[in-house]
Order: sequence, then C-alpha cells, then structure tokens
Amino acid sequence: MNKTFTQAEQASLEEVMRHRRDVRGNNFLSDDISDDKLQKILEAAAYAPSVGFSQPWEFVVIRNPEIKKSIYNNFVEENEAAKAKFEGERSDAYQRLKLEGILEAPVNIAVFYQSSDAPVLGQTSMPEVGEYSVVCAIQNMWLMARALDIGIGWVSILDPEYVKTQLNAPKGHKLIAYLCLGYVKEFYTGPELERLNWAKKKRLESAIFVDKYSGDSEA
Repeated sequence: MNKTFTQAEQASLEEVMRHRRDVRGNNFLSDDISDDKLQKILEAAAYAPSVGFSQPWEFVVIRNPEIKKSIYNNFVEENEAAKAKFEGERSDAYQRLKLEGILEAPVNIAVFYQSSDAPVLGQTSMPEVGEYSVVCAIQNMWLMARALDIGIGWVSILDPEYVKTQLNAPKGHKLIAYLCLGYVKEFYTGPELERLNWAKKKRLESAIFVDKYSGDSEA
C-alpha cells in the first residue's frame, strides 16, 4: 500500500528543512553521539536517490583524535592560502570567521564517491551525476541529524588528496565532503553567514525561469 503523508508529517519535514544549519566549531558540545543515532544518520544517507541506482557513497567515521588533528592541521594550511584570495574588508571579515569544527566535534565523517570502471546507467553522458548522488546522501544525513538535534558542519577547505592519504582511501575514490557532527549549544534561527553579513539569502523568484532563460544566453 502506498504511503500517504498527513499534513502534520508534511509540516514536520518542512520544519526540519527550514531549520537545518551548517554548524561551526564554536557551537559544538563535547557530548558524544551514541552508536544508534549515528547509525540512523548513516541509514538516512543510504535512502538517498542515486543515478542508475549506483549508490556510489562510502563513509569513514573518525573519532581518533590524532587523525582529526592531522586533518585540522591541513585545514589550517589550506585556510591560510584561502585568506589570500580575499581583499580589503572581505579579507578582514574572512579572518574572523570560524569555518570548521574538526577538533571540537566528537565525530567526523569523510564521505567518498566510489567510481566505477564499468558503464553506469544514466551516467554515460554526464558521469559527474555519480558525485551528485553522493551529495544527495549528504543532504539526507544533514536533515536526519537535525531531526535528532545533532549539528553537522561541512568542511571543504582541505586538500582532498591529503585527506585520502590520511584515511588510506582507495585510489579511485574521490572525497566529496568532510563532515563534523555533534550536539550544539544552539541552532541559529538563520544561516550563520547570513547573520554575519557575509552573504544575503537568494530570492527564490530570481532563480526561476519558465521554459527557457530569457535575454542574452552569453551574459
């Protein structure tokens, strides 16, 4: 029998999506995450859609403080290089941002894309959709974690090859995300980068077009 969702269930899903937040290190608590809740988050990832039902995701759960410290040191190195890309007030604002929670979060998870040597249904013209499928899995993790009152932060200022080496990842694997998980002091009412005036929320109507883009396609 097909499942039909009630209005209350639909509203609950909307609430979870609306209040999902990227969490930084200055907001994580040291309380550990139980194995059963971590399992729920990983199971949510496995519910994600994948092009060609390829399910190309793999996860490395990291609690070892030495590994976390090594990844953190790489973040510091990469972040120093990133700072040089911003100028003036933007540079000053960047340096005040807390952009990771690697050491503060009790659990880190590295999410990998597992490539295939054989053709994959639906990925012959656009092979990159395999990686997009992994992103769908990550979004599921993010939403399930929020429903469990657990925060997730996505750290992308890392050298992916360095992370692969530290985690002994197979040669054909690609790092898609490095996530920090933990309970938080609070979930902010709005995205932190919006609260800090780094960026403004994009108006939905500005991103919707009917049938095709209007105007000059070269713009």
